[in-house]
Amino acid sequence: MQLHELKPAEGSKHTRKRVGRGIGSGHGKTSTRGHKGQNARSGGGVRAGFEGGQTPLFRRLPKRGFNNTVFATEFAIVNLNQLNKFEAGAVVTPELLLEKRVIRKALDGVKILGQGELAVSLTVRANAFSKSAVEKIQAAGGTVEVI
Repeated sequence: MQLHELKPAEGSKHTRKRVGRGIGSGHGKTSTRGHKGQNARSGGGVRAGFEGGQTPLFRRLPKRGFNNTVFATEFAIVNLNQLNKFEAGAVVTPELLLEKRVIRKALDGVKILGQGELAVSLTVRANAFSKSAVEKIQAAGGTVEVI
């Protein structure tokens, strides 16, 4: 296959509707907008959720919950089975996890969760640990350090 032989998938390209181009086109005069009214005007139409002046659903329902994004701490999550790629006796830090591409971003810190099994003894330094992760790391002969 050559570059000049490439074609888009069948039915993926549509020709643009050319409105306001004369009576013979079928899309002339009012340009498919009908006669007068709010939708015929430029910038016309109603916003999403508008119910003709009736109190809209999103205002009839009570407000619930809150969003704590300002003060929330967002951890990069690492499961125990991801730590098996390190050799025994290694000191696992957030910087090392970034370097080895176990995590993409450190965010507000790193939290170790207990999913999976740990086969090697490691010294793990992280910002937070789950109880099961601490138990499994210590059972494998490793140590846990909160930074």
